Amino acid sequence: MNDESEDQRWERLSQDRVDRPLPKRFYKVVGVGQDFAILLDGRGVKTPLKAKLQLPNAAVAEAVAAEWQAQELLINPATMPLTKLANTAIDRATTERAFICDEIKAYAANDLLYYRAEAPSELVALQSQHWNPVLTWASIFIAAPFQTTHGVIHIAQPKETLAAIDRHVETLAGFHLIIAHNLTILTGSALLAFKLMAKASHADAVWTAAHVDEDFQISQWGADHEATARRAYRRQDFEATVRFLALL
Repeated sequence: MNDESEDQRWERLSQDRVDRPLPKRFYKVVGVGQDFAILLDGRGVKTPLKAKLQLPNAAVAEAVAAEWQAQELLINPATMPLTKLANTAIDRATTERAFICDEIKAYAANDLLYYRAEAPSELVALQSQHWNPVLTWASIFIAAPFQTTHGVIHIAQPKETLAAIDRHVETLAGFHLIIAHNLTILTGSALLAFKLMAKASHADAVWTAAHVDEDFQISQWGADHEATARRAYRRQDFEATVRFLALL
């Protein structure tokens, strides 16, 4: 997994937004080509790696075009999450496929849902309530069992389970691979990502399951301002990713 912590990532991205001057809007008309490419004044948009910004269907293309149309005097990438996802999928899903697949597999091998508290009883009950149904579903979905443990000491999953997860991840391609990766990073759980992508769970239920421990701590000790801001930022990314998935 990436050595950069979520706190460090959030601080870096926040600082980037402050440091980088925003480009001026240079176009008048936003359009969608017959091949679902984004057009600005009739010219195709390029991704950061100079590929064509071409979407997989009309629904996604119209949504991305709407983000470009919504820009006023300046172009602010922070207000264009679908464009960001599209750029990432086009630029990385092929060139960095092996790395992305390996990162999802690494999360799945050490998933958040495997590690349970021994106490207090309220937290134990919450973890069971929100996580057990996901593990039950996942064991059917990939046709292999999962092991859980108390505490944070690594527990190895059965070889057949890891093999089944690997096979599933390798079926993901293009935009779906990037969505799976985003959801995994944002929730800390590949299994939650798989369930949401299979339309076997609602987004709010997945988000709640991903934050059982954090929400319990907040209920006991109160919220931290910076942690709340980081969570709000992650939630924006999460909702954009869920919307992209729905449009696909």
